[in-house]
Amino acid sequence: MNQERQERLKACLQELAALLYEETEPSKLTDLESIEKTVRSQILEHVSPEIALFLSNKKLEPKSVKPGKSKA
Repeated sequence: MNQERQERLKACLQELAALLYEETEPSKLTDLESIEKTVRSQILEHVSPEIALFLSNKKLEPKSVKPGKSKA
């Protein structure tokens, strides 16, 4: 990934973090364990499904096997 894309990714992730923080109940931000559980829950609920959707829509190109060569 080039530097420009890394910076864009970082900016998007910071924006996502801010949105998720705004949607989090203050009572869930009292200690490290609660914060970790909340972040994990938000990732599973909001982020992972979008990534999975992207990956499932990606067209997979069949790998070509040269004649006489095995896949092993």
